[in-house]
Amino acid sequence: MNMLKLSWKYLVAKPLNTGLNILLLALGLAIITVLILIQDQFENKMTKDAEGIDLVVGAKGSPLQLILSSVYHIDYPTGNIDMEEAQSLSRNRLVKNIIPLGMGDNYQGYRIVGTNHDYLELYKAEIENGEVWRKPFDVVLGAVVAEKLNLKVGDSFIGSHGIGSSSHEHDEHPYKITGILTKSSNVLDNLILTSIESVWYSHDEGHDHEKFEADVTTSGFPPADEDREVTSLLLQYRNPMAAVQLPRFINSRTSMQAASPSFEISRLFELLGVGVKLIQGLAFAIIVIAGLGIFIALFNSLKERKYDLAVMRTLGASSFQLFVHIVLEGIILTFLGALIGIAIGHLFLAVLVMQNEQGAISGLSAAVFLREELYIIGYAIAVGFIASLIPAWTAYQTDIAKQLTKS
Repeated sequence: MNMLKLSWKYLVAKPLNTGLNILLLALGLAIITVLILIQDQFENKMTKDAEGIDLVVGAKGSPLQLILSSVYHIDYPTGNIDMEEAQSLSRNRLVKNIIPLGMGDNYQGYRIVGTNHDYLELYKAEIENGEVWRKPFDVVLGAVVAEKLNLKVGDSFIGSHGIGSSSHEHDEHPYKITGILTKSSNVLDNLILTSIESVWYSHDEGHDHEKFEADVTTSGFPPADEDREVTSLLLQYRNPMAAVQLPRFINSRTSMQAASPSFEISRLFELLGVGVKLIQGLAFAIIVIAGLGIFIALFNSLKERKYDLAVMRTLGASSFQLFVHIVLEGIILTFLGALIGIAIGHLFLAVLVMQNEQGAISGLSAAVFLREELYIIGYAIAVGFIASLIPAWTAYQTDIAKQLTKS
């Protein structure tokens, strides 16, 4: 304990050198902390949001764009597909269930998605207040939407055309909030859900009040007497054979395209993995530089402290105690650097999430602590131990008579 206090006092005696070494190490560890937090939560979030969806069908274009827009709602849709063709697909013997989605409108940046009640059941969503939609222009809000926009059951609002928040409003008919979902930490938290008829009617010219008061379709496809379209379809396979036959059939024999969420997201993680590795390499380079800085600081300090070390020997300190004394300085430096680095990493992620409330990382939390962060502390301590070995060995070999004679 005395050696620990002594090591701490030597570090405090040179606050500038100590602070710079701690800060340099902390920056490298902060980068690694942020990467670990984002990668772990982002992958879990993406997997959770795609659970239960075997295939996504939409207009031809980029398969990844189709997945991002229809499953995660973080990209623009590839276009619309004909309702008649979509209904014919629902009758395919390989399809167990199919959920239509109609998109294209928003309210203050939060997307309005037209669908049916099967979409809520897909994510096992629960209503916290109110009830699900029953009439056109009734909507249910995700928990985050209701919280951020300070909306409650019974309120009304006017939707805007387009995915972005800066677009013209549909002032023909307001949406009425009938329910608010319980927070479930999935994609529904950031959506405004309504019937697919609401999306259609909001783009129709004129006012047909009989349609506005009719019941909406709660499951399957609504009857489409007119030339209607949907944005995309979420499919569940009836049997394993569907995974082989259905995508090939849709892509080759229809005007639509089929994309597998699991395949496209795996491909996305592979593409992102290259950038993550580059950033990790930069972080490890910073840590190595920090380790060298600690080594140089300890080594240089020995030149000024050789007399002190010799005096400690004459007072009864052993060579091994001097060795431990220097090693403890390196470990204290890196331990503090690890704690500060982890704190900076969590703080940076919190700021990042606050500035991207509607983006891909909006559902991430800076309050999550992972087991890997303990490994970061262990890694930092190892760096401090290795960096202090040579200075500590030099202290171990201190010649008492020679140093006292020089002084």
